[in-house]
Amino acid sequence: MTLNDKGLSGDLIIEKSLEFGACLAGIANVEELKQSPSHNVSEKISMYIGGGVGTKTVEGVKLGEVKWPAAAKSAVVIAVEHPADAPDMDWWLKGLKGGTKGNARLMAVFSKLAEWLEQEEKIKYIKIPYHIEHGGIFMKDAAVSGGLGCVGKNNILVTPQYGSRIRLRVMLLEEDLPSTGVIDFDPCEDCKEYCRKVCPEKAFDEKLYSAEEYGQEELPGRTGVYSRMKCNLQMEKNAADGKEVEIEDTGKKGHEVRHCRLCEQACPVGRS
Repeated sequence: MTLNDKGLSGDLIIEKSLEFGACLAGIANVEELKQSPSHNVSEKISMYIGGGVGTKTVEGVKLGEVKWPAAAKSAVVIAVEHPADAPDMDWWLKGLKGGTKGNARLMAVFSKLAEWLEQEEKIKYIKIPYHIEHGGIFMKDAAVSGGLGCVGKNNILVTPQYGSRIRLRVMLLEEDLPSTGVIDFDPCEDCKEYCRKVCPEKAFDEKLYSAEEYGQEELPGRTGVYSRMKCNLQMEKNAADGKEVEIEDTGKKGHEVRHCRLCEQACPVGRS
């Protein structure tokens, strides 16, 4: 167990995150995160990631650019399980707090954690939005540094406990804590690539990036084969199929979109 100069343990923060409702939690040091694969390559591949569903155009912010708060020293990353029998956890619903039920649950955990950090530990925290363009960071890299799992061949986080069937959220802290640490876990090495084969847009069928061109071995889709533009085609189809529904317990209506999760659901890791 490593303590910072205030005697605060990252283990204690993880323990509290789990107590408040997270299924998994970890700590990632910001200086390490800045050197992680996605944060290193995002601006270089901006031509492949901009303009689609899940991205925002913000004046003065370059595509793929991460704006780190100057005071941020470490990150708390949490995950909640997204079981197969609860697909509505990730249905986007305009008008619902958090946008999805899964995100609302994650926000509730962080609300309790933030209160505890501020009142009990006198630790300043920084809430960050989901979108990179609005001030977010690459959460899967934080999760890897925090010891939650590895980035799989489906280009999303794979955890030992739940496979890819999780939702993530990150909070930054103004306290310098060490990363929980990368775990020795890679179930994808000899996998039959169920995730890639099930993709309706064949988003993993072509090599777009090379280690030589971008100066790093870890690339989108692990080896540079993930096409966000092709993936976005399916997301646009999902958005076009959205419908008006009633927002539970409000009496109001909202626009619901059920985005594709096939590569996530096809992963055999973590199934009991």
